[in-house]
Amino acid sequence: MNKRWAIRDMPAFDEVANLAAELNIDPVLSTLLLHRGIKNYEEAKYFFRPDQRHLHDPFLMQDMEKAIDRIEISIAAGEKIMVYGDYDVDGTTAVAVVYSFFKNHHSNIEYYIPDRYAEGYGISTQGIDYAREHGFTLIIALDCGIKSVDKIAYANGLGIDFIICDHHTPGDELPDAVAVLDPKRADCAYPFKELSGCGIGFKLAQAYAEKNGLPFEDVSRYFDLVAVSIACDIVPIVGENRVLAYFGLQKLNTDPCIGLKTLMGVAGKSISYTISDIVFLLGPRINAAGRIDDAKHAVELLTACNDEAAQIKGDLINLKNTERKGHDLQITDEALGMISDSQVLIDRKSTVVFNENWHKGVIGIVASRLTEKYYRPTVVLTRSNGHVAGSARSVLGYDLYEALCGCSDLLIQFGGHKYAAGLTMHPENVEAFIEKFEEVVSATITAEQLIQQIQIDAELRLTQIEPKFFRILNQFAPFGPENMSPVFLTKNVYVSGNPVLVGQNHIKMTVMQEGSALFDCIAFGQGEQLSQIVKDVPFDICYSIEENVWRERRTIQLNVKGIRV
Repeated sequence: MNKRWAIRDMPAFDEVANLAAELNIDPVLSTLLLHRGIKNYEEAKYFFRPDQRHLHDPFLMQDMEKAIDRIEISIAAGEKIMVYGDYDVDGTTAVAVVYSFFKNHHSNIEYYIPDRYAEGYGISTQGIDYAREHGFTLIIALDCGIKSVDKIAYANGLGIDFIICDHHTPGDELPDAVAVLDPKRADCAYPFKELSGCGIGFKLAQAYAEKNGLPFEDVSRYFDLVAVSIACDIVPIVGENRVLAYFGLQKLNTDPCIGLKTLMGVAGKSISYTISDIVFLLGPRINAAGRIDDAKHAVELLTACNDEAAQIKGDLINLKNTERKGHDLQITDEALGMISDSQVLIDRKSTVVFNENWHKGVIGIVASRLTEKYYRPTVVLTRSNGHVAGSARSVLGYDLYEALCGCSDLLIQFGGHKYAAGLTMHPENVEAFIEKFEEVVSATITAEQLIQQIQIDAELRLTQIEPKFFRILNQFAPFGPENMSPVFLTKNVYVSGNPVLVGQNHIKMTVMQEGSALFDCIAFGQGEQLSQIVKDVPFDICYSIEENVWRERRTIQLNVKGIRV
């Protein structure tokens, strides 16, 4: 698929030059800072030197005092506390952090993860009934609950109190819980709105530690788990999340908890983790526990206290991930076949595919793969508990949640955000939904949004890539949403030697520009361009700059996103 190259608007020349002079850096680097809203030395220092003192006071969060007061009463009275969390990475890491922290101060505490298939997302009646039957009087809900108005009312009627720690957008009415911790509450003055669910749980632990005079090390020991949640829940890596991710990666790479250390081992990479490594190596394995079996296995791994117990759980989760991959590849192949066999589906501006036998646990992954292939808003549907459940993914700039609002008369329920959502409908509404979704998307999506684009941050000459430039560029990390690894454009480069095809469809080559050194390049998935790359014929590349480590030798490598002859 051809991708559109889109170069970002450049800041004013004077701003670029002044910041470059003030910081003594290349103007391209000052351009990148200005793109991130950084305009002077002080802001640059804050950005380049994350500090634990940059973390906000947890008591700035609405209801935090109420939450800590209720927990203290519960601990003093010896009440049974349940830590309740969602079954994905954010939910399971949140449960691991809050359970592990409070377990050190209260022995009468357990955790509960709802079954993805029997109970579904969020707080369930079944979970509340379990709490009542087993004598729990306080439930701390993590990464869910902000819209569970009826469930909290049900729990209140049974004499069970709730503290909700969520980061999703609230509905019109807040649940009647003892405390509702969510920076997205309209009345919450907390300075940072984009914490992960695990991040909210971390702030709860931080508040308890502050109130009770505990050392910060009692909380910071969970930085690695918070970083895993930030990476896998795809929250913006700016502000407080950047600080948490920075120190979380440090801990992950030097002193990870036993469970994560074991998981890194079974994933085949034990050092030098980046946000991207977490997303592709650790996240799918943690998620696989809940997708294929029971997410409690993930929490048991993340809270393991000895190597033997962790290894047993790590091996089990790795096995479930292998099983998940099998379902994923099979369903993706079937879905791609359904589309390629139908000219009607090929010609549409949306993709909706349905097979009642598909495994519900992987339809979100399949939706992502179909979106990559056809680049348009996509919904994958399957049967679940007598209904049809779906997972939806969008393309850059298109609001999927709004599109689903346009189909709400055909849905039992739906939720999510601009780029990803889940939905449920009655089986008899599937055909009508397919047509309605296409109608809504066709009326609201632009032609540009249907063409995948490579966003280029700045033009660069290869001679500018020298050690100081690369050292400062590395300090822009950790990379992620709203702080992506910069993509550069270099025009009129020449290939040196013969480019070769490696792996399944990747080009490996060495390029240079007039007066520059030679740079190794890898162009993933672009094998069809190989015939275009001819010695002595100039071409343009857009790329990110990264460090390649091979047998302890470190070199700069260009990760080529696009080639234009």
